[in-house]
Amino acid sequence: MKNFMQKYDVSRETFDKLQTYQNLLTEWQAKFNLVSNSSLSDAWNRHFVDSVQLFKYLPEGCENLLDFGSGAGFPGLVLAVVAAEKTLYLKVTLIESITKKTLYLKEVAARLGLNVNIINDRIENIPPQKADVITSRAMTSLNGLLGYAYRFCKPETVCIFPKGKKYAEELAEAHRHWSFKCRIEASEVSDEGRILIISNLRKIKGDKNA
Repeated sequence: MKNFMQKYDVSRETFDKLQTYQNLLTEWQAKFNLVSNSSLSDAWNRHFVDSVQLFKYLPEGCENLLDFGSGAGFPGLVLAVVAAEKTLYLKVTLIESITKKTLYLKEVAARLGLNVNIINDRIENIPPQKADVITSRAMTSLNGLLGYAYRFCKPETVCIFPKGKKYAEELAEAHRHWSFKCRIEASEVSDEGRILIISNLRKIKGDKNA
């Protein structure tokens, strides 16, 4: 506990909220398939630390964050927990198409006292709204994510996408359809994982697949 609080500079209250969140995940996982069962025994690292590590990459002063395919709330709802302590002005919107997962997200948000916007719909059905930050984890390929993100991007929007060992292949594919800048950071929880921090997203002129 102490090491986690020091490393990520969070309070005991924030740590306790994350612990409550983990307990709720275990409780609801028995009823619904929220995460893979194989990841549950190491959920703290696989899901919570994996999400918290992204907070330091949020642009300074960002005011709104969209999380695509939120699932069990990783990383968006975890980032909202940290933001409740560090950046109260950050508005977090979670987008999840599966109703039972949306119910779970609402329950966690209520239990933790979080002011988040939770939308139960497909991303393509949502009217465009310009975001400062877009996050998503394990939803689809990078090329697919950029296709979803484009309608919500302004020139300074930053997309933060954790990826696995095939990140280089996904980047190569995405570069065939999109123009963007990408900073690559190592994951703190996976030797093979990388965090892609993307900005200046633009369509490649004439590409019909972007």
